[in-house]
Amino acid sequence: MNPILEVCGLCKSFGGLQVTRSVNLSVQAGERHLLIGPNGAGKTTLFNLIAGDLASSSGRITLMGIDVTRASTADRAQRGLARTYQIVTLFGRDKLLHNVKLALLGKSAMRWRQWGSFDHEQTLNQRALEVLDSVGLASKADLPLEQTSYGEKRRLEIAMALAQNPRILLLDEPLAGLSTGERETITALLGRIDKHITIIMIEHDMETALAFADRITLLHYGEVITAGTRREVIEDPRTREIYLGH
Repeated sequence: MNPILEVCGLCKSFGGLQVTRSVNLSVQAGERHLLIGPNGAGKTTLFNLIAGDLASSSGRITLMGIDVTRASTADRAQRGLARTYQIVTLFGRDKLLHNVKLALLGKSAMRWRQWGSFDHEQTLNQRALEVLDSVGLASKADLPLEQTSYGEKRRLEIAMALAQNPRILLLDEPLAGLSTGERETITALLGRIDKHITIIMIEHDMETALAFADRITLLHYGEVITAGTRREVIEDPRTREIYLGH
């Protein structure tokens, strides 16, 4: 079976600093794949390369059998790639409903319309409400984002990514900075995401992340140290030495 995402020999340098070193990564459709590694290992940089937010220095990225190494971020999104960010990136002064509508418009032909308002587009409004309901935020649709909690912002960011009907979803530390209750809410939300969506996640909450993952890749100083099933990676002595600390 051909992988839905394949990264081959991916390198990224900033001047003389090499931050990604010949990374190889293969992810099958429907897989839950966990990226782990110490701070500075290059995990978010790898996400930025896959999503097109950074251009690679060398190597190849293939989405669903198509080489997208030089494709734009927008083109990759149209092909079914969506992501969240380590630092929440939302429209802070807008309502939750408007944030989701903007995400929906990103893959809609309506985005090219240069006149009028989208406020009364009933189909768009209804779909946005359905997306908010899927993450438990429908009751707060008309609330300005700045009046919500950090956990609710995290849920909204995931909702906006899911609104694009992605084939591949990149989640960059979705549990970071959350309370115990918020972590449980987000974990349950991730567990409900349809299996036709492939998920690649960066996360430091190992108890939650290990329960979630089918396969794991360990990065250190920008290179893959080991990759495989949960058991294979956790039992690898290099994982204990580099990351788990025992």
